[in-house]
Amino acid sequence: MIHPATIGACVAEGARRLAAAGVADARREARLILAHALGVEPVAVTGYPERPVPDPGAFEALLARRERREPLSHLTGRREFWSLEFETGAATLDPRPDSETIIAAALEAVDGRTAPLSVLDLGTGTGCLLLAVLHELPRAVGLGVDVSPEVLGVARRNAELLGFASRARFEEGNWGKSLTGPFDLIVCNPPYIPTADIAGLEPEVAVFEPRLALDGGPDGLDAYRALMPDIGRLLAPGSAAVLEFGAGQRQAVAQIVARGGLAVSGVSRDLAGRERCLIVRKR
Repeated sequence: MIHPATIGACVAEGARRLAAAGVADARREARLILAHALGVEPVAVTGYPERPVPDPGAFEALLARRERREPLSHLTGRREFWSLEFETGAATLDPRPDSETIIAAALEAVDGRTAPLSVLDLGTGTGCLLLAVLHELPRAVGLGVDVSPEVLGVARRNAELLGFASRARFEEGNWGKSLTGPFDLIVCNPPYIPTADIAGLEPEVAVFEPRLALDGGPDGLDAYRALMPDIGRLLAPGSAAVLEFGAGQRQAVAQIVARGGLAVSGVSRDLAGRERCLIVRKR
């Protein structure tokens, strides 16, 4: 137990232990964990180091989980994406800043932001892609599809919490196989990590993220092969699909797109300058 149990002492000890466990930005994470344990905003932790912590055991329990490299979002149950806050959990892939590239590309691909568009999110997870798009397209409606009933429960709660329940619905399904179109926009962040590479990822991903949302098969491309017939069938004429892919996969994914009778109309890069997603259209 931390003595004396003040905010400053807890943050200092938390930062020390997280840094020793290999957590990047350990002091910031210690502050966020303590704020969550206390039920206060992070600014309250930053500004009052001398204040006592009435129940340091709650902080200790969360800190121990983070030391084992369980993701911070699993501790707090929340993760920000596109300036919106999403519920997350062990069953869902964490929304990642790099995937915001999909949203930016999707908004560029549509013909005006006030059109009454229909949006499809394949492998919706938390619903972050679909709900971020609906946030930016006020007259759009959307469908999120996922194979996991548990994950769909999270997505539905996020739609309600963010005020999109009337414009977003969610269905269980195997990609788009049970759907009929057309859709004006399709977004998808499929699993694309080669199976053999997963064990070498950071523990937050390799140990704690749902494998189904990571594993792209031996070459990382299984999901694209499964998706392309559905995307070609479900896209409305002249509309676009935006697909995330992994490092070095652009050419291989583009070849799968071409074999599916579709065409790559653009490539978007993330904030680090890495190729991150393809914009795909019907020929």
